[in-house]
Amino acid sequence: MAQKILIIEDSMYMRTLLSDALTSAGYEVVGQAANGEAGIDMALELEPDLITLDNILPDMIGLDILKVIKEEEHLKSKVIMISAVGQESVIQQGLALGALDYILKPFTSDQVITAVKKAFA
Repeated sequence: MAQKILIIEDSMYMRTLLSDALTSAGYEVVGQAANGEAGIDMALELEPDLITLDNILPDMIGLDILKVIKEEEHLKSKVIMISAVGQESVIQQGLALGALDYILKPFTSDQVITAVKKAFA
């Protein structure tokens, strides 16, 4: 069975890029959220195996969403941050909060697929 992935990203262009890359690599994209609140709701409802998470969303920052996701004990989703925010302190904070990887935009499909494969290894 394909691993289920939720994409939390406000840019429709980026959501499409990620979805296409993940689907063609054999993963199942079970949901896409354009803001943090919808992303958290979808994560709790769908219980995806992995979440790709942007850090700058219209209603919240990704690091806050990451905290909420990691506090939900029944939710076992792995998280990969994908953001244009590249300050070392933000990256370190994301990793410290439990993100498995932090990919900077612009990214290549290969970077994302490599990180996802590593997450499921």
